[in-house]
Amino acid sequence: MSDNENELLPIVDADGNVIGSAVRAECHNGSMILHPVVHLHLFNSKGELFLQHRPSWKKIQPNKWDTAMGGHIGYGEDITTALERETFEELGLTGLKYQQILKYKFQSTIEAEFVHSYIAVSDAPVSPSNETNGGKFWSIFEIESNLGKGVFTPNFEQEFSMLKEHGII
Repeated sequence: MSDNENELLPIVDADGNVIGSAVRAECHNGSMILHPVVHLHLFNSKGELFLQHRPSWKKIQPNKWDTAMGGHIGYGEDITTALERETFEELGLTGLKYQQILKYKFQSTIEAEFVHSYIAVSDAPVSPSNETNGGKFWSIFEIESNLGKGVFTPNFEQEFSMLKEHGII
């Protein structure tokens, strides 16, 4: 399996306004073309956080633990539609009550993303798709014990820190 390198993505300005389009391959080749993504932090009623394990075939951050859901917003797609589509595709969940918590720019060595980050709470069974290598709920203590050890993606670690700063965790 692999990602669709020809998927058309919106290009956005520093405020998140769509200003054009590019294919995924262009956005992930070091060009630093700013493109929007959605992230979901899924908590259960015990306060544990579901993390997905990225599969080895992923071009970016393979075999690392990451937010429950992270996905691109397609060109012409609104944020809510992308959030619901990606949550169903990656976790098999529908009907969640989402709360937007963050909007920020994330940059790595090969890409730049405008992140729309949400949280939701659910005890419904999670059914990770083949876009992931499964997943599990982690206690906050387990996450904190593994920060900085190469277990998680850098963007998850940054976002986790932001969640703490904002009193969400």
